[in-house]
Amino acid sequence: MRIVEKAADIITLSRIINAGQSCIAAKRIIVEDAVYDQMVDLLKTRLAALKMGNPAEETTDVGPMARDDLRQNLHRQVEETKAAGARCLLGGDIPEGDGFFYPVTLLVDVKPGMTAAVEETFGPVAVVMKAKDADHAIAIANDSRYGLAAGLWTEKSRGEQLARRLEVGQVAINGIVKTDPRLPSGGIKCSGLGRELGPQGIHEFVNAQQIWVG
Repeated sequence: MRIVEKAADIITLSRIINAGQSCIAAKRIIVEDAVYDQMVDLLKTRLAALKMGNPAEETTDVGPMARDDLRQNLHRQVEETKAAGARCLLGGDIPEGDGFFYPVTLLVDVKPGMTAAVEETFGPVAVVMKAKDADHAIAIANDSRYGLAAGLWTEKSRGEQLARRLEVGQVAINGIVKTDPRLPSGGIKCSGLGRELGPQGIHEFVNAQQIWVG
């Protein structure tokens, strides 16, 4: 499997897990121009195959959102982003019926400054942005008031170099962003202070005492 196809698989999982209601779920999917159209096609195919429905049923891929006000705010973000020029390839409409459901939605050609690129989309909405190259992709990624986590899909050594330039608390290279009890987890900017998990997380709960003796 080519890395771009594997990336599409993991991005789909990361964006849609818990109906997209996860702090470390993929929010902005920034793709280099050389593989942009291919990635959009791969994501559209994978997202379109997901089934929305009762979360108690094993055949369901996407359940409801937590509250209607959260659904309404997500829909506002989608509508404002579409009005600004983004294309909606999937979803984008609140369904009729019971439950706070929102369909799997794919927004592409999203530009910096658009609502879905600036605000956190906490729901099943995938936001795809185009970058000229890796440097441009890093610039777009860092152009945010948030800085919790990021994922990179590229050659390993190149990924390690790029990861150090990302203004986030944790980076996953060629894999899903996740927490691990052995490693510190937390963000920068408006994504929180301090760390949880790992030895650094333990130290957050410790009061260090200074004693000076003359």
